[in-house]
Amino acid sequence: MSWEELSIRTEGLTRVFRPKRREARGQRREIVALDRVNLAVERGELFGVLGPNGAGKTTLIKILATLLAPTSGRAWVAGVDVSENPWEVRRHINMVSGGESSGYGLLTVEENLWMFSQFYGMQSGEAKRRIKELLEVVGLADRARTKIYHLSTGMRQKMNFARGFLTDPEILFLDEPTLGLDVQTARTLRAYIRDWMDRHPDRTILLTTHYMYEADELCDRVAIIDRGKVLACDTPAALKRTLQREAIFRLRVAALADPKALFQGVTGVHRFTHAARDGCVELDVVLGDENAILAVLGGIQRAGGQLLSLEKREPTLEDVFVRLVGRGLGSGEGAGA
Repeated sequence: MSWEELSIRTEGLTRVFRPKRREARGQRREIVALDRVNLAVERGELFGVLGPNGAGKTTLIKILATLLAPTSGRAWVAGVDVSENPWEVRRHINMVSGGESSGYGLLTVEENLWMFSQFYGMQSGEAKRRIKELLEVVGLADRARTKIYHLSTGMRQKMNFARGFLTDPEILFLDEPTLGLDVQTARTLRAYIRDWMDRHPDRTILLTTHYMYEADELCDRVAIIDRGKVLACDTPAALKRTLQREAIFRLRVAALADPKALFQGVTGVHRFTHAARDGCVELDVVLGDENAILAVLGGIQRAGGQLLSLEKREPTLEDVFVRLVGRGLGSGEGAGA
């Protein structure tokens, strides 16, 4: 595909933040939020950017949405340079940001969405139809005439989600759109995202998330990013295939005081993560040879631990992430063999 046919393209995109306050020795510590990022997102693609908090995901979206200028490098959205012609870029895009508290508190949900529809020049009849449809989707139909300041944080996030899809944008940026939502609502919104893409094959979505299962479920391709660098970019299936030669086990162990010490001197363990759950320790262990599980079980016995369950499982994006950056999301630190 030629450059002109790409929805989003970046070349060497870098953003450095320089805090105003000086440290003890009078120096300002620079923070590199994006480090020479190169991406190419095709038209009609649901492209995911996956990484932990602070990885640079939101900074990337803000630059692409013309809300933040890059320090160096270039970016194009809908074929338009975001720095040279931001107003033209904005004609093609919309954005939803998780945790965002946008909206005017004195207006109702319906009035807020109507106002945004008029900012984009939508026809009156089409705007009313879309508002009604989207409020049904996000479960706010019974709150259409409720003033924004009476809504909970979760309800405001639902309204923001509806606002993002309201204008039927050519390119939509979803920055952790299910952040803070309950499980059922998040599942409903993910289903709508996928359905919207199926019904609009010429549209493009760039989704940032730190939920591995969300990226796996929704995205055509995924870029894994950490500390501002893109570590890998491919389809979820292709990324997981990179671990097919390894054996992955999940163990639940009781009475295990020091999970890290368990693997000292045990050969064949490539990586592991651990987390305390429901009064026990859950271990995810990646082995170069599945026969090494015998040594792991012996280590548990010597440490006085009690094995509650053991299962061999297929690789996940979480496993890919741990292999690339040496740690998981929301779990203990990993260790390399």
